[in-house]
Amino acid sequence: MLAQASPWYAHALQRTAAGPAEPLAPPVRMEWTTRPGIGPGAEILGPDRPRTRVVELGCGPGHNAACLATRHAAHVTGVDLVGLQVRRARSHYGRLNNLTFVAGHALHYLYASDEQFDAIYSVFGAVGLVAPELLLPAIAHRLKPGRTLAFSIPHPRRGGRPPSADDRPRRDHVTLPDRTRLPVARWDFDAARWEKHLDRAGLWLASAQEFHDPRQGRWPTTLLITARKL
Repeated sequence: MLAQASPWYAHALQRTAAGPAEPLAPPVRMEWTTRPGIGPGAEILGPDRPRTRVVELGCGPGHNAACLATRHAAHVTGVDLVGLQVRRARSHYGRLNNLTFVAGHALHYLYASDEQFDAIYSVFGAVGLVAPELLLPAIAHRLKPGRTLAFSIPHPRRGGRPPSADDRPRRDHVTLPDRTRLPVARWDFDAARWEKHLDRAGLWLASAQEFHDPRQGRWPTTLLITARKL
């Protein structure tokens, strides 16, 4: 019921209604931003990806997970709250080796797992949409020491808005394929506030990069954070 009440379920439902999900060739590179080809690729997760165990929190249709599993020989688990998204990801890439898709809440998955992971990442996924005081400690609990958490989020200054002034989420919107806008709560932090929350969870901020999409004006559109477990 939690998944079906979310705007992400409505988004996936519209995508599913638009047409069946066909098998796809894995993308040649990972994408972290709102425009393909801008920013880094898989190298941000570390140099030793072959045979590493990686988790994506909020995998959507599975494109980035498929890229890591095939182009970089990582063992990847993609987790998504919405079962329809997981079904779509499996239709696209379920035939591939080293790749598993799981339906469930990111927090539940992390605390239910007994594995330690070499990298955990989120591309406009669970990080920023789940309370950081809950999610970041869960991530740190499952990340091997010295290994990487990377996540991209909508830039807190997109469209000229100011970043959040405190630790509370604020109201944002998800635009569906039919252009309907549904409300969502988002933790819209700048890099300094993310660093504070990462530090509390035992994670060290390694870098914070911002990227622009020229189609969307002069304001930055994506904030990409990398951190490592102490």
